[in-house]
Amino acid sequence: MANQYFLPPGEARRRAWLNNFSGKMPTYANVVGVTDAEVKQLAADDLFFNFVCDTHSQHTKTTRDWTAYKHQAAHGDNLGDIPVTPTPGTPPPTVPPNIFGRACALAVRIKNHPNCTEAIAQDLGIIGPEVIVDPSSMKPVLYLSLNAGHPHVGWPKQGMDSLELWKDWGDGKGFVLLTYTTNTDYADISPLPAPGVSAVWKFKGIYRLKDQQVGQWSDVATIGVMG
Repeated sequence: MANQYFLPPGEARRRAWLNNFSGKMPTYANVVGVTDAEVKQLAADDLFFNFVCDTHSQHTKTTRDWTAYKHQAAHGDNLGDIPVTPTPGTPPPTVPPNIFGRACALAVRIKNHPNCTEAIAQDLGIIGPEVIVDPSSMKPVLYLSLNAGHPHVGWPKQGMDSLELWKDWGDGKGFVLLTYTTNTDYADISPLPAPGVSAVWKFKGIYRLKDQQVGQWSDVATIGVMG
């Protein structure tokens, strides 16, 4: 048996997951090696995403109300009051993009920490329900983040032995084999570009089981780096 990926499908369920993950992180941060800065960033991400979702929901309702009002104006018999466009509250500080990429990379790192127990992982919501593994259909999901300028590649193990990771440096040579890794928070310590020079690095991977490729290649994940 293996586990489904811990991040659930659908915006509402992912929002609830992030609320739980962020809300409980201060309890376990010191145990599983999460810094104060990371706790604060996670809380800021959660707050900002809640604001974006709530504001989007308000404007979606306003759009529906105006569509119905327009229809009544054109063809109806009871026009009613003009819809009121809500005024959004004061937005919290803006955060960098890729909120869930950041959170999932942190979750994968926590799961790999020697102090992370089954109980902690369950409480943080970073263990998915058990499923029967069909290796032929497995497809890794790569989550990229930067640490000290170097990419970290997070990926869910899902019962597989390792990940075969390929990389495109943007040098015209295309994808080449980077590594085979069992580390679900793999740090790419390849030399960065020259000082002041930026580059776009791309990664893709495929699971390995019993020293053989299995399943499907991941989607290509892209990240910018600076020398």
